Amino acid sequence: MRKRAMLFMGMFASVTLLSGCVFQGEQSLEDMDTPPEEVSEQAGENAEQNVSSDENAENTNQEKQEVVVSETVDRQLYLLDENGMVVPQTLPLPEAESNEVAQQVLEYLVKGGPVTEVLPSGFQAVLPAGTEVNGLNLKDDGTLVVDVSKEFTGYRAEDELKILQSLTYTLTQFDSVNKIKLQINGYETDVMPVNSTPISDGYSRANGINIHVGDVADLTKSESVTVYYPAQHDDQYYYVPVTKRIDASEDNMYEAIVQSLVEGPDYQLNLLNVFNQDVKLMDKPSYEDGVLTLTFNENVLSNFEDQSILSTKVMDSLVLSLTEQPGIEAVSVKVENFDQVFSEEGSVIAEPVSRPQMVNTSSF
Repeated sequence: MRKRAMLFMGMFASVTLLSGCVFQGEQSLEDMDTPPEEVSEQAGENAEQNVSSDENAENTNQEKQEVVVSETVDRQLYLLDENGMVVPQTLPLPEAESNEVAQQVLEYLVKGGPVTEVLPSGFQAVLPAGTEVNGLNLKDDGTLVVDVSKEFTGYRAEDELKILQSLTYTLTQFDSVNKIKLQINGYETDVMPVNSTPISDGYSRANGINIHVGDVADLTKSESVTVYYPAQHDDQYYYVPVTKRIDASEDNMYEAIVQSLVEGPDYQLNLLNVFNQDVKLMDKPSYEDGVLTLTFNENVLSNFEDQSILSTKVMDSLVLSLTEQPGIEAVSVKVENFDQVFSEEGSVIAEPVSRPQMVNTSSF
């Protein structure tokens, strides 16, 4: 590859030199009358300058190539994990013009497309191979109309909701997009093409992701929330959003979400419960200026008998789940009978923890 690049740059330099000679001949006739001795000396000087210019050009081109390679932007794509769950993954994509970013992330959702080079282990793209994005149209109300090619219809019925959720959550990461509608080869459709899921009113995050009803007895007395449970592939952990029904009211919503995390996911979901047994809230959660404060008993700690360490997975699950609620920007965790709580890295957790801009990055 390096030899090929050097050959290309050498050819480029040669073309540049030839262009320079033609330009110089047109600009100056005095060089034609230069005595032979001076011509010889100048030719030697010009040769040295040309070699130096070639080397500089090569170095410059190499630097430009390195800069191009490094010009990436983190984007969040909703992909499928090995359990068939729709999961956000933050990946470095080539920098694109602002009016092309939405189309770019859609192209990175296509199986066999450019995402293949950056797919994390255990994950796959969600849109059928060969799907093309014909166009995008953002309405004044925040509805993004997505026009796709007929190849989009080549999916299994059981994957229909996963595709809808992946499209919706990937595109609504942009502030201007509230929901999506679909066209196939320019024709509007009120239902999805394979399993007829209704989409005439558009599809938004309010419709949920990885929807799981669970064992709630009375749906009329329950609320739909999205919580995050950890999952593991090889030695890598990541967080999976699950929309579920919980027994809750406006007065005890935060307690109900915490209790849902403490009890852990249903066994069918193949997700992890990272809370110890007998974890309890000791006080009612308090809210002030966007910060929700939780006070637990000592069972919330990794090993409360020896050290006051709060598991990273416990903290992350709490922050991601609770900041899904309107108005909550950060979560503060306190533990009864402990003046200080430490992270797994050994630092004091003294300040409220905010939700990260993107989920499942190397830093979260």
